[in-house]
Amino acid sequence: MIRHCGLAALFTFLTAVPCAFAQEAPLTGEAAFGDWKADRPGSMRQFKPGDMPKPFITKSAANRPDKVSMADQTKPLVPQGFEVEMIASGIGNPRAARVAPNGDLFVADSSASQIRLYRLAEGGGAPVEDTVFARGLTRPYGIAFYPPDKPQWVYVANTDSVVRFPYKDGDLSASGEAETIVEELPSGGHWTRDIAFSQDGKTLYVSVGSLSNLGSGMDATPPDGLEAWVAKTAPGAAWGDEELRAGVLAFDPDGKNRRVFATGLRNCSGMAVQPDNGALWCAVNERDGLGDNVPFEFATTVKENGFYGWPWFYVGSNEEPRRKGERPDLANKVTVPDVLIQPHSAPLGITFHDGTGFPPGYAGSAFVALHGSWNRGVRTGYKVVRLPFKDGKPTGAYEDFMTGFVLSDDEVWGRPVGVAVARDGSLIVTEDGSGTIWRVTWQSSRS
Repeated sequence: MIRHCGLAALFTFLTAVPCAFAQEAPLTGEAAFGDWKADRPGSMRQFKPGDMPKPFITKSAANRPDKVSMADQTKPLVPQGFEVEMIASGIGNPRAARVAPNGDLFVADSSASQIRLYRLAEGGGAPVEDTVFARGLTRPYGIAFYPPDKPQWVYVANTDSVVRFPYKDGDLSASGEAETIVEELPSGGHWTRDIAFSQDGKTLYVSVGSLSNLGSGMDATPPDGLEAWVAKTAPGAAWGDEELRAGVLAFDPDGKNRRVFATGLRNCSGMAVQPDNGALWCAVNERDGLGDNVPFEFATTVKENGFYGWPWFYVGSNEEPRRKGERPDLANKVTVPDVLIQPHSAPLGITFHDGTGFPPGYAGSAFVALHGSWNRGVRTGYKVVRLPFKDGKPTGAYEDFMTGFVLSDDEVWGRPVGVAVARDGSLIVTEDGSGTIWRVTWQSSRS
């Protein structure tokens, strides 16, 4: 259903927002659970594992939003001192976004099976170039540059493979055909495949989400028995239809030497490497069907051979009641995520900011796009949040940074997906509700 935003929308977008420097104490415990009505730039939340209620306290909701068209002059809300402008619109399905070393913005237009390229204008305004870099892909999502500092290739994650295109600085379109680097990735189910290179450029990470909510084809034990499976696979590795899924795979840059890097991540929809220490981070969609506030979504460092719970556990040793008693051997092997996010917020993109062009307190922060979920009675998510860090480590809290995409309990005009940092430090946000791209700048950086 598509309707036009009215006066209620205009009131929402003109509401004053707090100053970027006014750091609030985070809401904690029960007070931290809320919905879109409480969202506003500057509001902070911090959850701990013990804050999570028991499953099935509320029924599992089916609450998909009505998509509404954007009103004229509509803008998301950002903290006072920042400016936000729409730099592109009319895109079918803008998803993951990456900025090349030369400053060009690459965006996966997934439903159109293409990668778009935008040459950003200095000082704001519409891009000076708007082209298609590559066509003929298969639901492309993740984008990465290799070598990371002076790329000669643009890597693209299709839903069923990873390909790369020859590239030199300034190319507006691919100069050659796609070369398949990773063949036959598991497809179907969660279709987004993000990619990232390790800081030293020696490892290509590929995230592969689960096929299902709770583990398709996993009712029986593995073909050779559980003991044999455990002996030959990574801790917590799934089997059946879920083999090589719900985790992060690692490859050499040429696509060889496949190995399972981490498991138990139901859908790592976004990956980023932390510049301070080279740690791999995932933004993860957790499972549905346990109630409005169970379980937490999360953003976390991903350690090699780490197991993060799915499908048998969540947020540590909390056992999934629908798979009760199946894997008691894993109960004490679940890694608790670093930053817990309100359930059913649907984290997608994640990026780190070095502080260039933003106020000093933003240096080292991560930004995460929350796409919003259907599985909650009153919707949450539909915003971009900031994860503060101290001495290179997350505080565990997150702060609303970009809100205003929800107009009522039923109506949503925007769903954030991709986040990236432009060369001047501005934050780029894609959203696939209205098919737009936004640029957020700190006012003093333009003076």
